[in-house]
Amino acid sequence: MTHDFDAWRARSPFYDETHDQLAQSVRTFIEREVEPYIDQWEADRELPRELHKKAAEAGILGLRYPEEYGGHSEGFDAFHGLVLTEELARPGAGGLGASLMTHGIGLPPILAMGSEELKQRIAPPVLAGEKIIALGITEASGGSDVAKLRTTAKRDGDDYIVNGGKMFITSGMRADYLTTAVRTGGDGAGGISLLLIEMDRKGVSRTRLEKMGWHCSDTASIHFDDVRVPAENLIGPENGGFMGIMRNFNSERLGMAMGCCAFARVCLREAADYAAQRETF
Repeated sequence: MTHDFDAWRARSPFYDETHDQLAQSVRTFIEREVEPYIDQWEADRELPRELHKKAAEAGILGLRYPEEYGGHSEGFDAFHGLVLTEELARPGAGGLGASLMTHGIGLPPILAMGSEELKQRIAPPVLAGEKIIALGITEASGGSDVAKLRTTAKRDGDDYIVNGGKMFITSGMRADYLTTAVRTGGDGAGGISLLLIEMDRKGVSRTRLEKMGWHCSDTASIHFDDVRVPAENLIGPENGGFMGIMRNFNSERLGMAMGCCAFARVCLREAADYAAQRETF
């Protein structure tokens, strides 16, 4: 029984030779820079920061991001992004794509809603692999109901003072920046804003969380105790952050679905290989 990881693309009208070329390019990178080390990274419970720089040099981090911020989007479509997702699944470690590509959930709100100054300050070092950005939405009191988050950001002159916490934050231990959902107004979705918080600010603390899987993806609980953040770090209008959060969910869910399909193929391949080698009775 044989399994061709690539064969299914030939049956789809949305893929052409450029998607196959991208798959082979990413696969070469994974075979050289990831597969020999992934077991150790799983044991270490995180990816080395150097991998982000290597992935940036290989064009992986900047795929489908604007050229003016260090990315490359010309000629690439959503299906190229899905090809990247499936190739990151081939080593069979779910935390690899989650952690290496965490900018895929932390950076888009800034590019969609942030000031030009904020884009220029944050996006280039992230896409160069020099800085890591994460997304802080989920809280200990609730996850999927974003409209009920409790972390507050109160205006004080030219700053916001942030208090509260976030839970189960991917790349939370290594992140330099956190795109953070905060409550700046009243109850419900209409009182939520997005704020970029530098993680070395006074009053920020974080605790590593252990998980059943995704070991090489560091996950954290983050606490904010009177953290002073410049108002210029506001992403979009005050009390207008809810839609900024929602607009990114579609692409996130699509990527997760592709990851599930790719991991299923990895599982099938490994199960078939084992069945062919196993000796019984």
